Amino acid sequence: MLLQRLWCSGGRRCCKPTINAARGIATTRVSGYEKIAAPGEVSPRRVVPDDIEKPSYVRALIARAADMHTTQSRIKPLQGEMLGRMRDAGRLAADTLAYTASHIAPGVTTDALDELAHEFIVSAGAYPSPLGYMGFKKSICTSVNNVIVHGVPDDRELQEGDIINIDVTVFLNGVHGDTSRTFAVGAVDRSAERLIEGAEKALHDAIATCGPGVPYCAIGEAVEAVADFYRLSICPYFIGHGIGPSFHAPPAVLHYYNDEDYVMKPGHVFTIEPALNEGSPEFRILADEWTAVTLDGQRSAQAEHTVLITEEGVEVLTRRKDEDCERAVE
Repeated sequence: MLLQRLWCSGGRRCCKPTINAARGIATTRVSGYEKIAAPGEVSPRRVVPDDIEKPSYVRALIARAADMHTTQSRIKPLQGEMLGRMRDAGRLAADTLAYTASHIAPGVTTDALDELAHEFIVSAGAYPSPLGYMGFKKSICTSVNNVIVHGVPDDRELQEGDIINIDVTVFLNGVHGDTSRTFAVGAVDRSAERLIEGAEKALHDAIATCGPGVPYCAIGEAVEAVADFYRLSICPYFIGHGIGPSFHAPPAVLHYYNDEDYVMKPGHVFTIEPALNEGSPEFRILADEWTAVTLDGQRSAQAEHTVLITEEGVEVLTRRKDEDCERAVE
């Protein structure tokens, strides 16, 4: 997920931090769940075997922010064998997410989940795309409770009643596949259930609008309708993006009502990844310069797929085996 614009309103609420499992992680207990207030301890960067192909930003030891200015001509369709590679990358991303999520439980650290995902990806001969991207130190993103996106895996233990988004991107055979989902840790309250349900429905309703000739702004309309129904706010600062040989590329996919006039065409591949909040859409970035948390401390949930526009409609490249995505093409 890309940060569209970085802006936070003032008036941060003061609260007394507590310490998670004596690990020095600043947290605050809020209405039955623990609010993340500061980063935890991050383990050293994991190693990727030399024989695994790496993205250009890793080889160059630098990554520049993508230019997401979108016009119709800047959205480049993918064709031929490239689409087969995108399907393979999408399938691996989905399998990685399912495998990692199967280990979610109270007492498990987000760093342990990162290690599991990392080993799963490299054992398939792929590279974990976030690792080294613009200085990111881990192989997946793990966003807990009030973290909207880009949570850095650390030594915090998951607790009963938490929610966690796991965001996986893999680089396989020269292309990226990107997906995420928010999960409950054990039993959660009804508000958390509705939040997760709303994020999933927003994603699937947005996918259902997609097809050749459809304006990209239809995605924002679909997400807005779901957010209104569930009485949730859309965090508008984080957007979907084109994907393929580049991790991030045009189009900019906005998850809120807009009047952008570029349209979907066969071969367009992009992510849809709405983040919905219980409260305010505003956010701030923690000291690690990555973790985006809600400004009011309320929870956030996100769901994401990589999709391909076909002549017939839309194909969900990161569809999980247990998932029924409307209008998905086999």
